Amino acid sequence: MRITDEIFYIGVNDKEIDLFEGQYIVPEGMAYNSYVVIDEKIAVLDTVDARFGDEWLGNLEAALGGREPDYLIVQHMEPDHSSNITGFAKKYKSAKIVSSDRSFVMMEQFFGDDYVDRQIVIKDGSTLSLGSHEFTFVAAPMVHWPEVMVTYDAYSKTLFSADAFGKFGALDADEDWACEARRYYFGIVGKYGAQAKKLLDRAAELDIERICPLHGPVLDENLGYYLGLYNTWASYGVEDEGVVIAYTSVYGNTKKAVMKLAETLEKNGCPKVVVNDLARCDMAEAVEDAFRYGRIVLATTTYNGDIFPFMREFIHELTERGYRNRKIGIIENGTWAPVAAKKIKSMLEGSVGLTFTDTTVTLRSALSEKNDAEIEALAKEICE
Repeated sequence: MRITDEIFYIGVNDKEIDLFEGQYIVPEGMAYNSYVVIDEKIAVLDTVDARFGDEWLGNLEAALGGREPDYLIVQHMEPDHSSNITGFAKKYKSAKIVSSDRSFVMMEQFFGDDYVDRQIVIKDGSTLSLGSHEFTFVAAPMVHWPEVMVTYDAYSKTLFSADAFGKFGALDADEDWACEARRYYFGIVGKYGAQAKKLLDRAAELDIERICPLHGPVLDENLGYYLGLYNTWASYGVEDEGVVIAYTSVYGNTKKAVMKLAETLEKNGCPKVVVNDLARCDMAEAVEDAFRYGRIVLATTTYNGDIFPFMREFIHELTERGYRNRKIGIIENGTWAPVAAKKIKSMLEGSVGLTFTDTTVTLRSALSEKNDAEIEALAKEICE
């Protein structure tokens, strides 16, 4: 696929995968992106997953048109992007391997060879000229591995962004970019918001007309939209107004309270109400919703003197990713010793900028008239 007269896409679509990184559901598959820039000299940027080595090398050979590559630039050593370094190095024996010093250490660990006689070690601010195309390398540590470099091509005004601006889904997936990019970001990069924000600040200094990520489509229109979303996500800001209700329910009574709250919120004019059953929904989507909206209600049962396992895991997923700057309401249920609210607050006590509603709804087994009044009060508070 031709991106410009001299930049070609040589990646692959993976329609066989069911779980990305062994945990994220990807019903529309995954794209592993790789690019080649053809100038006086030729640079290949990253490889693809191991299972697609032959297809990728075929794509590369077709794009080269009989020429030989001079460089393989390795921006990120995660195996879905680096697994064909060995195959490339065997086929193109004169090509140099361009990467950070930490990448070469990982290369030895993964593949038993760091290509010491073919290395070009780069660091933040290093440059590489292909002729017209002038590359500048920008360090992006912990977005989302420590060795990551991104590449800016001043000639074509292209940012090769590694995993930043990636999304789930093969390139031919007919789906909204933001939904799967948001789920990807908060699942994989979200813990490193501060580092992502530093990269965005560096990117703001560049004249960018095109972003080429390692997953998902090339972005070459309305870049302000994509950059704006990434700034919101990296800053832990609120993207949309609304309330997320995340719940677990054993015998259906906590669920009844949740549905009553959702109905009350909608009646009170809340702009958006999203309800997630943590035992049945995609946990990554529930995490995505929690970061997308500014208000959340956590509803769960007391279970073994703690909280229900799916809720405990959900809160762990949030705190692991730096959850902050949100308003939180709680519904707890307990037949003889309800402690869920106390346990939830304990799990969140290290988080920054969280505020809790004055009203906590406490069910004693099933909804009561007292709970009805508490739900009305909670709906009013959480919507303020």
